[in-house]
Parts: sequence; C-alpha cells; structure tokens
Amino acid sequence: MKVILTHEVSGLGTAGDVVDVKPGYARNFLYRRGLATAWTKGGQKQVDAIAASKAARAVKSLEEARSIKGNLEAQQVTVTAHAGDSGRLFGAVTSKEIAEAVAAGGGPAIDRRTIEIPTPIKSVGPARAQVRLHPEVQATLTLEVVAG
Repeated sequence: MKVILTHEVSGLGTAGDVVDVKPGYARNFLYRRGLATAWTKGGQKQVDAIAASKAARAVKSLEEARSIKGNLEAQQVTVTAHAGDSGRLFGAVTSKEIAEAVAAGGGPAIDRRTIEIPTPIKSVGPARAQVRLHPEVQATLTLEVVAG
C-alpha cells in the first residue's frame, strides 16, 4: 500500500516521501498519528509541492539544526518524575516530559516526535536521549532524572 509521509518517521522516510508499507501499519500507526496520508494521483501534486518547499529550506535548516545541536548538547536537562524510595520511577520518562524540560531549561522548543529514547528511562539518575533535528543532524541530550 502506497502512502505519502507528512512527517519524518524513523526508519521509513521523511516528509514528502512516497513509501510502500503494509496496510495494517498504515491504518493502525501512520494514519492514526497523522504521520501519513493515502497516496492518490492528486496526492502526488502535494508530494511535489512538499519536495519543492523542502529543497528551498534545506540549506537554511541544516545550518540552524547544527547550531541547535550545539546548544542542546551543551545543556544539562533536568527531568522531575515521581519515584519511590529505591529510586525507581512510577512509570517512565516520556518524550513529552523531555521536550517540556528542555523548554523550561531555556533551550529551544523541540517537537516531542523528534525525540528518541533508546531504552526506557525508569530510574533516577543520568540518562541519554536522541533528537532528530534534520535528516543529517542528530543531537544527544544528557538528562538528569530526579525524584520530585
């Protein structure tokens, strides 16, 4: 089944790409999260418009992404979460909480969908997360999870 990606999807493609996926993945994941639309002939015109605008912004956004990467990697982000006496969290730290902590710490506003947490953060202490700022630029966030 062909779909048009409207946002970047890790391991699949970037906005404007036409990809072939299984119908269940498209229905249950991509469409429900607003990450893709069904491919049609009229949709192809939309793909061409997205590609043209992406080419115009590519160089500017690459330089901007590199400067944001430097700011993010230099910043120590503190995330407050509910934890028990042993330091184990009630639940896990989410990408939304990380995005809010970056903004609260004076960092740039980043979209929660661009944050990737390699392993679930379920305890108090240091942790790391990846932020996809551009297809060519990926920043590593240093997190400090504290009980609150």
